[in-house]
Amino acid sequence: MEHLLRPIYQERAGDPNTLGVILVEKRGKLDPVTDTFDAILLILVQDAERPVFTKHYTDGLEKAAMHVVAERQLKKWLLLGSNRKIVDWLFFGRILFDRNEYIENLKTELKDFPFYGRQIKAGLEFARLIRHYMEGRMFYEQQNYLDAYNHVVRSLHGLARLAVLESGLFPEVTVWSQVRKIDPAIYKLYEELVLSDEALEKRLELLFLAGEFFINSKVTDGARHILSAMSDKKDWTIQELHEHEELRNYSVDLEVFVEYLIERGLIEVVRKQAKDGRIEHRNYRVAPITEQ
Repeated sequence: MEHLLRPIYQERAGDPNTLGVILVEKRGKLDPVTDTFDAILLILVQDAERPVFTKHYTDGLEKAAMHVVAERQLKKWLLLGSNRKIVDWLFFGRILFDRNEYIENLKTELKDFPFYGRQIKAGLEFARLIRHYMEGRMFYEQQNYLDAYNHVVRSLHGLARLAVLESGLFPEVTVWSQVRKIDPAIYKLYEELVLSDEALEKRLELLFLAGEFFINSKVTDGARHILSAMSDKKDWTIQELHEHEELRNYSVDLEVFVEYLIERGLIEVVRKQAKDGRIEHRNYRVAPITEQ
């Protein structure tokens, strides 16, 4: 397939806006990493009107997809973890063109994973984890066990990615292969949930008991980014938190995360009188550190 795609990527490589070109080839009969295509041509560009531009090709026997991705979109995916395939493509794809070693430098940056980048990503993962865990508990208490199971599995994936981040690595598509080596206890918890012969209700009950401990052990790392951002001001309205340049990335998980951190004593509610005097505004600040 590469020889058919060569004229396409050679033309793109001649454009000064192009940062790099990667070829990802299918590794099995049904490879979800390539969306079942025989080949993926990933073209990274400095700027573009569309953040992502996609075309499909075929020679009658095989099929290929080309994705032209703007740098700002790539960095957003890497920060939010909203396109997990992109990490696999960057690490395991074959570099066909690399302007000023852009791709190699990016891969080095992801491997080294700067501490502040880990803080932001850990915060986003932890916020998502809290939402799924809380929704899982709610469904469990309502005896909707299959819905509870769905959310618990997603919360365990969040724990797994947090463990990988804490180790200084970047979570890959095969995150459980990473976690098996990095944090066997979390891997064992996941294994017991999905492979145990116990009734689903019993598996969920045991997981909620153990899960509380694991989540509590991640609070310090998971909350570090939001508490650091909030320390810039005395107190915040919820709208100001939603509009903060970095905290806006928490999106729909922000408010449930703030409420969770209030319960944990890491954020305090600041009550301020409203104009009509019958109700109060609810603002938020970082709780002062108390001496033990």
